Amino acid sequence: SMITRTTNDAFQIQQFVNILLRTALLTPVMFIISIIMTIRTSVELSIVLAISVPFIIIGVAIIAKVSQAISSKQQKGLDKLNLISRENLTGIRVIRAFGNDDYETERFEKTNTYYANVSKKLFKLMSITQPAFFLLLNIAVLAVFWISSEKINIGELQVGQLVAFLEYLFHAMFSIMLFSMVFIMYPRAEVSANRIKELLDEEPLIKNPENGIKDTENKGIIEFDNVTYPDGEASVLKDISFTAKTGETVAFIGSTGSGKSTLINLIPRFYDVTEGSIKINGVDIREYDLKALRKKIGFIPQKSLLFTGSIANNIRFGKHKAGESELEYSAKVAQAYEFISKKPRKFDELISEGGANVSGGQKQRLSIARAIIRRPEIYIFDDSFSALDFKTDAILRAKLKKETKDAIVLIVAQRISSIIDADKIIVLNEGQVVGMGTHKELLKNCEIYYEIATSQLKKEELE
Repeated sequence: SMITRTTNDAFQIQQFVNILLRTALLTPVMFIISIIMTIRTSVELSIVLAISVPFIIIGVAIIAKVSQAISSKQQKGLDKLNLISRENLTGIRVIRAFGNDDYETERFEKTNTYYANVSKKLFKLMSITQPAFFLLLNIAVLAVFWISSEKINIGELQVGQLVAFLEYLFHAMFSIMLFSMVFIMYPRAEVSANRIKELLDEEPLIKNPENGIKDTENKGIIEFDNVTYPDGEASVLKDISFTAKTGETVAFIGSTGSGKSTLINLIPRFYDVTEGSIKINGVDIREYDLKALRKKIGFIPQKSLLFTGSIANNIRFGKHKAGESELEYSAKVAQAYEFISKKPRKFDELISEGGANVSGGQKQRLSIARAIIRRPEIYIFDDSFSALDFKTDAILRAKLKKETKDAIVLIVAQRISSIIDADKIIVLNEGQVVGMGTHKELLKNCEIYYEIATSQLKKEELE
């Protein structure tokens, strides 16, 4: 819908403004002059024009009213058509894997048929205007001939005057037709303008505070104080409290849907807490300048995202002015240097759209390198090791431990092996903290953690 509003809706307004500037400013002048000239030529014949004009105005009003509702349906249909097209393109492998090509074709066909039918109605309505106008013009000309024939017969009107009147009549009515096109196109432009206005008026949920704090004297502590999100019965997180200090690694583990990713997404203010507070260095994160807050964080999302461009550009996304030595260092720490060096163009190797030409594990390592090059105060790993083999995972964690000794590390994980050495492990269940401590402490004190551990580790490892 956003894409349609910024392209097709903008184009509708562009067309309307084009007609407005090219015809709407000129036609009123043409109409007024033509009316004056028709009255000067013959007052009686001018009555024909006076009778014709209301019919044109009524016709335009009806078409404008009907076309507004149809235009709204057309743009919504285009929204849905674009949505299905995007889903089909991005999910092509899933569609083929499940053999649902025919189903998706039918779904697209159904939406496309609806959009086509609505568009046909609108175009038919628009196409009626010109024939209807020329029919009315010809009726007006016939009426002029009928009245003028008697006047010419009795000598009250000259043939030259009749020819001049017909010319003025045509110009008057033609200028009305051109001007009426503005009103016919107006409803479509109004629908598009309202859709764009909705988008522009949409208030961001996360607002940057005026004169937000950019730096603090205290360093190196995150505090969650009775954090709840969102408020109500179906809260994803309820009364979460813990602290993390510089040099500490705090890990989060729990079943799917327990609120792990939601919790760490609150720190960079992707959304705000509804109750309680999150403080970094003693200051509520809602009081920080957004850029300053996010500059403190190296965020590695659950779904690794790479941008179209070179490997170097993707890593430099964390620090735009990073030098070659910084690139190499961050790649080595992230265990990405080996596969990068095997590429024909090394760091200048191009990444295709969505990182289609690199594996899931390589995407994750490049995402980690992007965070490392930033040298942030806080590292957030949202299940960022899931695509790595155990050997690479172990080497990477050992390297990261040295690299992040002066930072706070927060890790969301599904594999206990990734967090076994964490200083503090927080076990979440249905949005609540059900266990907190080291690996050994939780094996003794937390039943849920013990169940997760027994499902992943051998008996010898548990002991």
